[in-house]
Amino acid sequence: MPSLHSLPPPTKKRKINRDDDAQKIKQLEDKLTEAVANNTSLNPLADLLTLAQNVENPHDTSKAIYALYRVFVIIITNGKLGLGGDETAKVVKAWIWDRLQVYVDYLGGLLQDDEKFLRISALQIMFSLLKALSTSYTKSSKGQPQFHTSHFRKIVSALLLCPASKRKSSTPKSDGGLLDGDILDLFYDTWFSVYDDIRWFFLRESATILSNHPPASSPNISINLLSILERLATFPTEQSELNAWWVSELGAKPPKPKKSKKEDAGSSSDEEETTKNEDEDGNQNDDWRKFFEDEPAASSEHGKTKSALRLHKMTVHQSLHSLSSHRAIFTRAWLSLLPRLSDAGNSEKSKAFAVRALNLMHRGVLPHLTRPILVMDWIGGCVDLGGSVGLLALNALFVLMKDYNLDYPSFYTRLYAFLDRDVLHLKHRSRFFRLTELFLSSTHLPATLLASFIKKLSRLSLTAPPAAIVMVIPFTYNILKRHPALMVMIHRADVVETEENDPFLDDEKNPIQTQALNSSLWELLSHRSHYHAPVSTMCKIFSEAFTKPGYAMEDFLDHTYNSLFETEINRKIKREPALAVGSIGKVFPDGEVQEAADGDEEGSLAGVAQRDFVGELWAF
Repeated sequence: MPSLHSLPPPTKKRKINRDDDAQKIKQLEDKLTEAVANNTSLNPLADLLTLAQNVENPHDTSKAIYALYRVFVIIITNGKLGLGGDETAKVVKAWIWDRLQVYVDYLGGLLQDDEKFLRISALQIMFSLLKALSTSYTKSSKGQPQFHTSHFRKIVSALLLCPASKRKSSTPKSDGGLLDGDILDLFYDTWFSVYDDIRWFFLRESATILSNHPPASSPNISINLLSILERLATFPTEQSELNAWWVSELGAKPPKPKKSKKEDAGSSSDEEETTKNEDEDGNQNDDWRKFFEDEPAASSEHGKTKSALRLHKMTVHQSLHSLSSHRAIFTRAWLSLLPRLSDAGNSEKSKAFAVRALNLMHRGVLPHLTRPILVMDWIGGCVDLGGSVGLLALNALFVLMKDYNLDYPSFYTRLYAFLDRDVLHLKHRSRFFRLTELFLSSTHLPATLLASFIKKLSRLSLTAPPAAIVMVIPFTYNILKRHPALMVMIHRADVVETEENDPFLDDEKNPIQTQALNSSLWELLSHRSHYHAPVSTMCKIFSEAFTKPGYAMEDFLDHTYNSLFETEINRKIKREPALAVGSIGKVFPDGEVQEAADGDEEGSLAGVAQRDFVGELWAF
């Protein structure tokens, strides 16, 4: 017989509680909507915010945050958070603003929630509020386009600092502090790569947040920022590309700069307008932009200079429509990030971060910097790390030398230091040969320098696997073909046959002083008797006329033991090789057998010796 006072099942109780929570959310939203319309008390806003923080079911949380979003949009649209107003209005505005900050902080925590739909909803709501707040400020400032910087700063902080979710039933993530992949994709695809104003303000605020949060307190902020910046492939390169705006009011054309009334003789006509450009917190923009100023325009043939507004004198609206300002913001963000990547506590982590940054340095960063030479110190420090990090850093240095006139005399000395006993055995040797061929492609390099490189590689090939030797041979051929002065190394009459008599100084670190040009490539000649047939066949190209213009290195860079084996077993055989030889019959001659039989072993050895062990083993 069931108990008369038994409680309802737990599932039913939870369902009743959920229905109550949903009903309370709806009632509070209706009260607030009516209160805004009738200009009455907004105290239920605090109750709705408390309820949103205390509900445990994620679906109820979703209902609560959307209800709060709709209420705040109505409040903002009615001008209750706009600029100006009497003392009473300011008090009410301050109270509403405090509730909004608590709500936004809660949304920022939801970006790390274990429920995907809550993470997505939170980010969408925060950006929708940004648009509403900016539009409201624009209306309050008599049409002057505004961007709500303090609210956007909270969005950037949530993306980079990744605070833990404050929802009660949320499970803390194991990788807490790292930006969630779904949020990263949504932010980049929807806003960062699309809207010019979002990108400009994000780059500005991220640099400020980096400077205000040391690595000890926020160890993951740099990797979160790198995860966003390394995806950026749509940075504007022309003024006409600045045409997409999340806050539509910012798309209006800014006023033209006013010309200075007083000009010195022969000086450029700089801008006299010096608008303060303060945000709602009253903090005036600093003059860090002076450091990223482009060089002043050169005088034209008529003795006049083109008028241009200096970056540190631009208003925010003017900066958003200036390509040079976007480049300055981009430069500042990267210069703030790069030292943080090298300061990671774990050396392996810092190397991994440096590799990610260097992989896109030459194509995604350097072309957009105001002065690419500013990253030279960081790149030079990465060269000292060696390995794949140092090789990629050398590539960035080479780009700076070739495209941006960087003077780095020790470049080839640093490159020569990479030629150690491990370079032909590492997994990144294909990348090394690809980049080294690029570095040595100039026909203006001295023959002494190039002789050191090919001689060192030839020496290292003596202990290299076949897959590496087949890279060294065409690489050497291409250099000899481009530089006929090196042909003496394979046509020398007094060929050095031993390592002891070789004048080459293997331990010399300066490639100019190795005396490699006085030596020969006898190491490559020795490969003509290599056990691997393709290696011995390729070495014959040095004893033939150099009629081939050159080898495409890409055809040889991806060889491994597996690829070489696959090539051999799939190769068509024109003539069948000999697979068997005649049996010798006996291992020992008869005389030796007889002597053993006459010994002390009483003939047992004779019986053993008469057996053909080799024949038995090879009889399949």
